[in-house]
Amino acid sequence: MKSFINENFLLKTKTAQELYHEFAENQPIIDYHSHLIPQQIAENRKFDNIAQIWLSGDHYKWRAMRANGINERFVTGNATDREKFDAWAQTVPYTLRNPLYHWTHLELKLYFGIDTLLNPESADEIWNRTSEMLKSDEFSVWGMLRKMKVETACTTDDPVDNLQYHKQIAASGCPAKILPTWRPDKASDVTNAKAWNAYIDRLAEVAGVEINSFKTMFDALDRRIDYFHAAGCRLADFGLDFLYSEDYTDAEIETIFAKVRSGNNLTANEILKFRSAALYRFALQVHAKGWAQQFHAGPVRNNNTRLLTALGPDTGFDSIGDFPQALSMSRFLNRLDSTNQLAKTILYNINPADNEVFATMIGNFQDGTVAGKIQWGSAWWFLDQKDGIEKQLNCLSCHGLLSRFVGMLTDSRSFLSYPRHDYFRRILCNLLGNDVENGELPNDIDLLGNMVADICYRNAKNYFKF
Repeated sequence: MKSFINENFLLKTKTAQELYHEFAENQPIIDYHSHLIPQQIAENRKFDNIAQIWLSGDHYKWRAMRANGINERFVTGNATDREKFDAWAQTVPYTLRNPLYHWTHLELKLYFGIDTLLNPESADEIWNRTSEMLKSDEFSVWGMLRKMKVETACTTDDPVDNLQYHKQIAASGCPAKILPTWRPDKASDVTNAKAWNAYIDRLAEVAGVEINSFKTMFDALDRRIDYFHAAGCRLADFGLDFLYSEDYTDAEIETIFAKVRSGNNLTANEILKFRSAALYRFALQVHAKGWAQQFHAGPVRNNNTRLLTALGPDTGFDSIGDFPQALSMSRFLNRLDSTNQLAKTILYNINPADNEVFATMIGNFQDGTVAGKIQWGSAWWFLDQKDGIEKQLNCLSCHGLLSRFVGMLTDSRSFLSYPRHDYFRRILCNLLGNDVENGELPNDIDLLGNMVADICYRNAKNYFKF
């Protein structure tokens, strides 16, 4: 059966269609938060088949396959690529009204020009067509970045990474600028003393600093952030339950450091104090470098301990959390702002119940130095679907300046995820088009079109200055 994806997919009015086709569709992409694998970019990898690029590492699809009764062997196990693809083709018809149904067919259409709905009956045709196309240079990693008009993509990188692949990419003919992002979470994750100490030993080794105190840990991290800056990094990212802001003294933190460095596990209160001190120090580093920072708050990770043990983290067993966010976030941001050391900041929530909290919190710390200095980030993870995106756009419109929003990102490990930017752009244009048709916005295509172009591309270009 022919796909429902056409040029006016999701665009319900003539105004929406005009906004999308004239101002959004052909904008370049700045993907300022992704989990793309730098080695694959450096090597300009070609994939043997669509399963390798589509199903490997995609926990969204894995969750759907498990919910559809697919045995784990065909999800993350030792089944062949073709068997895994067939299991996905079997699952797709059951994803109706899940965003995966939209994304799957957008990806087939925008990359491969395939208009056929994926199901068990069409699996052979789609497998064969995509396998043949993937042999072409057009479908190497660089070819796909070029095809999707990716101007800049930021990966997510640990401070101990030597960034060799980023250096290789920078010296190559890659059509997109690929930049590292500073993600130092492991340095503050003291929930397991043994694992943390192993990480700190590695940090000491790569930084060439003996780490025997909280101060010397940050001496090492200061060296590494200089190294990242020299490699083009201009952005930090943190994955958190909430923005830690517990009261502490420097003496307390050094005592806690000595305890955990000696191999002793900490109490819950000690962990919170340590994380609060580290997060504050991380934010000072970011400000000193003139970078921007991102805080992703709220997931409950690794809920299924049986399958975590079997498969490891990031395999599809995380969910939305209900952590209190407002007070701690306010305390953290206010402490930095009080000394004029609050960098450009993007805050992401995963719980939709916190939408208004985040949308209103950003207004407290705008200071007139940069348009949209404090951003409420795009609908993230479980929320980056049509309903979640619309709610985020509407809520930001009510409580802030949608026109200053830095727009969409992929947050993905897959090179086939760039249609998510197209998906976002269509939803944005449809929202504005409906307002025009309802008489709630002026029918001024240039005014609205420039707003669309700003949100899709220009705001991010001006904000990050990559």
